[in-house]
Amino acid sequence: MNNNFNLLIYLIPKASTYYMSTSGSLRQALEKFDFHKFTVVPLLDDEGNYVSTISEGDLLRYIKQANELNLKKLENILLKDIPHYRPYKSLRIDCDFQEILKLAQEQNFIPITDDRGKFIGIVKRKSVLQFLIDTTYAIK
Repeated sequence: MNNNFNLLIYLIPKASTYYMSTSGSLRQALEKFDFHKFTVVPLLDDEGNYVSTISEGDLLRYIKQANELNLKKLENILLKDIPHYRPYKSLRIDCDFQEILKLAQEQNFIPITDDRGKFIGIVKRKSVLQFLIDTTYAIK
């Protein structure tokens, strides 16, 4: 469809992106989600590999199922142990625009990895839509 999409222009680098570690606790996640008003964030292992995403819904479903409302006890529950209801798919940095467009239909952002699976940042759905608007109107 469009070969002019330069992923690097639209990539929000890891250093400017919020993410969480699989070794983080449920309590930490609740506090970060509340403070930053997140609904979903990338989840990385301790080596920086993209693992999945974690959402508010994942946290709340876990708390409900475990019937645990004690914040102190939530410090002992690691994010790696929480099931993911709807994990986001990631793409490699060398993906094509069709792949980006397909995932942008389903996800608010697309986690991007390098050729080793290391998380390097995200591309937001908003950026993909803006690119489409800009190129559509530039053609006319």
